[in-house]
Amino acid sequence: MMTQRIVFCLTLMLLTVTGAAAEQPNILIIFTDDQGYADLGCYGNEKNQTPRLDQLAKEGTRFTCFYAQTVCGPSRSALLTGRYPIRSKGWGMPASEITFAELMRESGYQTACIGKWDVSNRKPIVDRMPNAQGFDYYFGTLGANDSGGVSFHENNEEAGSTRDMGSLTTLYTDKAIAYLKERRDPERPFLLYLAHTMMHTVIDASERFRGKSAGGLYGDVVEEFDFETGRLLDTLDELDLNRDTLVIYTSDNGPWNQPKYTEKKKGHPEGSIFWGEAGPLRNGKGSCYEAGYRVPCIVRWPDRVPGNRVSDAIFATIDFLPTFATLCGFEVPKDRRIDGIDQRDLLLGNRETGRKNFYFHEAGVRQGKWKYLISDAFFHGYAVERDRKKVDELYDLQTDIGEQANLAGKYPEKVSNLRALMQVIEAGDKLDPTANRR
Repeated sequence: MMTQRIVFCLTLMLLTVTGAAAEQPNILIIFTDDQGYADLGCYGNEKNQTPRLDQLAKEGTRFTCFYAQTVCGPSRSALLTGRYPIRSKGWGMPASEITFAELMRESGYQTACIGKWDVSNRKPIVDRMPNAQGFDYYFGTLGANDSGGVSFHENNEEAGSTRDMGSLTTLYTDKAIAYLKERRDPERPFLLYLAHTMMHTVIDASERFRGKSAGGLYGDVVEEFDFETGRLLDTLDELDLNRDTLVIYTSDNGPWNQPKYTEKKKGHPEGSIFWGEAGPLRNGKGSCYEAGYRVPCIVRWPDRVPGNRVSDAIFATIDFLPTFATLCGFEVPKDRRIDGIDQRDLLLGNRETGRKNFYFHEAGVRQGKWKYLISDAFFHGYAVERDRKKVDELYDLQTDIGEQANLAGKYPEKVSNLRALMQVIEAGDKLDPTANRR
């Protein structure tokens, strides 16, 4: 313990000398589950009332080409490590992976994770749980709520269970607020990763919101989430943390909206519609079409991230680790392939371009406006479109965001080039580390 304290103090002294400590922002990541691209008013929804998130978008930058992964566990391992799931292994993320929480803790941050973990195979495997992966404090569930119930852990200890899904959004928000007010050391910067269970499969809202929206039960959940997020943002104001905190709101993947899933799934409240809206995007969760991967993302940092701005730059959860490295004062691991890139200049408005390309798991690749899918592209079973032909697909996302006009036959050279790029990305260590930089 004494050795750790000495190392921590030396780290703070070094950061202070270099000027980095004064610049280290607090980081608040609000991560929803299975939320559709078009669920919020600021992303075009006309039924759900989301005033707090719409206001957050006005105060910061709203990204329209932001990518997560297509399902829960892989999305979380990619977020935490900056590495595609072909390397970070999704639900089975090994203890040897390095998370941004580990690196931030070494650079002086206090770190907390609240909510859904989902990268330890949904089991209490201690060396793969949050405390062992860089988080000083943890409260939440190790897996999902597919059966209509969840079990909690606080740090590494069991902490009860519930089948009241309508209580979770408020519970997690309460825990996050309590962390900021009662556990946080005001002399140190913090990382708070709040990973909600909603809007995943067996959804529900509290009595305060149930039956109140124009969007059915799903709309009730969205509106309660908006309200609870507002409570958390108000806490930042109350504690005078607003101007020093980089807030990131996004989701793990697109909405579960496929008939093959919804017709078979049991355990939902009677008459409920439990999937979100993908807007102009094709398909949903589990799919390699845009609605599976492309999700809402809003970033706010007063006086740093431009306000009332909309960006169509390609940006992704895998970019958070190298971006935090620059902002928070740590080095990106050099012993492994990091697929993310430093997007600090994009966030701060110093440039308008983002990633050159993005890889879709065992399915294809995007480069600029072009998106290519191999003929045998990977889909989770419920997301396979019954009438999809197994052929190469090429789309111009600039003019065809809904991926309706397959241009593969018209541009065979482009197909060949993108297929080769996909193979290079999958090869891992052979990938040119500068290949994604503008």
